[in-house]
Amino acid sequence: MKLPRYASKILKRIKHVCITAIFMEAVMFLSSCENNIEQIKAFGLTEAMPIIEASNFETVITDSGVVRYFLKAPKLMRFENERESYFEFPEGIELIRYNEDGEIISSITANYAKQFEKEKKWEVKNNVIATNMQGDTLKTEQLFYTELEGEIYTDEFVRIIRSEQNITGVGFQSDQTLQNWRIRQPKGSIDVSMNNQNSEQPVQNGNDINNSDEAE
Repeated sequence: MKLPRYASKILKRIKHVCITAIFMEAVMFLSSCENNIEQIKAFGLTEAMPIIEASNFETVITDSGVVRYFLKAPKLMRFENERESYFEFPEGIELIRYNEDGEIISSITANYAKQFEKEKKWEVKNNVIATNMQGDTLKTEQLFYTELEGEIYTDEFVRIIRSEQNITGVGFQSDQTLQNWRIRQPKGSIDVSMNNQNSEQPVQNGNDINNSDEAE
């Protein structure tokens, strides 16, 4: 059946419109796919996935058969990429160090921790509480520990609570036993208890205070 000339022109226009619409939909689809791929790539780069994950983790670290460390964490995750590998403890950590006689030398608890394997370095933060063998307690919001140097330090505000005094300041440095420490910028006053009477002795800001300083 032969269509009239005007009907044939209308049919050609309809086909042209349909082809154009299909072409535009294809372009939009490909563009959308490309955007989704870029989003997926970006997500993969920013949201690293742990290669190891454990809950209620506990372990002991020994040296020549002697227990030196006890580590406890509600959650442990290990990440690894081309640049670095590290352990993350997003729900907090408890780390206890022992001497050769099995006595506790020091302990550290925090709400978050991270161990950098290549650098042999720890970072603990958020409600950090550390104690030494003498019972001195350090409170701060961030603390670093370098395994090779055996050094503990922070540039944050710290408070040291002792049996006879409280000391506050900014900046802290110590050995790994937390017995030989110093505060770089002491602040405020030192609370001293002598003969069951409490008193305060002012400190000069900017002068270091270490655990060998004794109030006169």
